[in-house]
Amino acid sequence: MRCIHKYAWFLILVFCISCGGTNITNNPINKFNPETKKSKASPAPNSMVRNIKQDRNGNILLASYKGVLLYDGKSFTNLTSEINSPSFLNVLEDRKGLLWLATRDSGVYCYNGQSFQHFTTREGLASNAVAAIYEDKAGSIWFGTRGGASCFDGKSFRNFTTKEGLSNNGINAILEDKTGRIWFGTREEACYYDGGKFTIFKNKDGKAFNNVSAIIEDKKGNIWFGGTIINNRQGNKVFAEQGLWRYDGLSFTQVSQRGAASMFEDKQGNIWTSGAVNPNGVGSWKLSRYDQKTLYDKNPIATEIMSIDKMLCGIMEAGDGSIWFGSIKGVYRYDGKNITDFFAEAIRQYFYEKPEEPC
Repeated sequence: MRCIHKYAWFLILVFCISCGGTNITNNPINKFNPETKKSKASPAPNSMVRNIKQDRNGNILLASYKGVLLYDGKSFTNLTSEINSPSFLNVLEDRKGLLWLATRDSGVYCYNGQSFQHFTTREGLASNAVAAIYEDKAGSIWFGTRGGASCFDGKSFRNFTTKEGLSNNGINAILEDKTGRIWFGTREEACYYDGGKFTIFKNKDGKAFNNVSAIIEDKKGNIWFGGTIINNRQGNKVFAEQGLWRYDGLSFTQVSQRGAASMFEDKQGNIWTSGAVNPNGVGSWKLSRYDQKTLYDKNPIATEIMSIDKMLCGIMEAGDGSIWFGSIKGVYRYDGKNITDFFAEAIRQYFYEKPEEPC
């Protein structure tokens, strides 16, 4: 007979499951807060994991709705247990080793391993709702917010909004390509910035790409992104064409009729995507791998790795070649053969592999 305390732990788990710019700010930004520096052991995440990165020490970093978690290969630690902003959308380790943590509604935190520095609109951030983080070649940190794009040079913010030519203030994704252009996936038309002006990128028919959530540049310099093209509007009805697109510098090619909410190129050159089968996001979501040998064929080979009835999120390749991806209910790892659901595995190990204890 299992012990009462073990069932109590299980009930807690079940409860958890259900449950040219402007605005340059020169406020002094040079001190970390020594009061916020504790981290706590954490169970495997069972809430939304939006983005995943790996730090220079090989640890896996998870931006989740219940904090930023670090996985060292054995256990999870919540780095943000002392912060009153549990919902995190993104995480980035910069070249200096600092961690940047983006929240859903509380701005950005910078973590130096001991303490946190907090950035909000008071310090010059365009908005406190931050979805994307990107470090450019010059070492500046870009933040994609719901109020525009913010570029932080280590001292102050420079903000870009529709007033400066940005196509929409709701930023989903940011990328700097090999030529130095900064690409922005927004909630409406996507665009790029060449250092002087913004340009909305359009197909040969002059139609823009809307609601771009992911942008990457492959090893050959092609830009890949998932987006929709609005073909027609009739009153409140919008007729849109969803797709995965590739831009070679001259023209756009529709690689697939399925879009991509998240995207990643692995070391072999395969393109990984996650996205909904239906353009409205209703129904199953699939994790797919487009084989690098057929990427530029008319009909590239796409292998479906996993299908789930709810949202799939960020994708990342770890140093050992395994693919990590987030979802609405936790994090998964694919080793080329098997998929590990970390939360389900934690429950299984606790109840079925742990030796019996006397009550």
